Amino acid sequence: MRRPRSHPGDLGDLGERLAARYLEAEGYEILDRNWRAGRLEIDLVARTGRTVAFVEVKTRRPGVQRPSEALTPAQRRRIRHAAGAWLRRHPGVGAEFRFDLVAVEADRRGRCRVEHIPEAFYGEDAY
Repeated sequence: MRRPRSHPGDLGDLGERLAARYLEAEGYEILDRNWRAGRLEIDLVARTGRTVAFVEVKTRRPGVQRPSEALTPAQRRRIRHAAGAWLRRHPGVGAEFRFDLVAVEADRRGRCRVEHIPEAFYGEDAY
């Protein structure tokens, strides 16, 4: 029997599930997944203590570019704007916030490596 062809979103969905599971195991509470405001999106919103982390998840197959290198200035800018919208809709949820990256590298045999980078970028460098 032939395996069904994978869809482009399948790898990204896998990465987001693994990232959420990893963060939960580290004691984070997942507040939102794939939160949207119009065309803006945040992959994961997580809380640890009084800090809300807006988490971008990058998932790649092993190759030339590591997942942690795939976050562009334009993406940082969109995440920053989306975080502002999220904070306006959820006042008082956290005392502090930051922008994290979870990089997931998934090989074709199903082995995955997850790397969490707290404070991967700052609000002011997203312009």
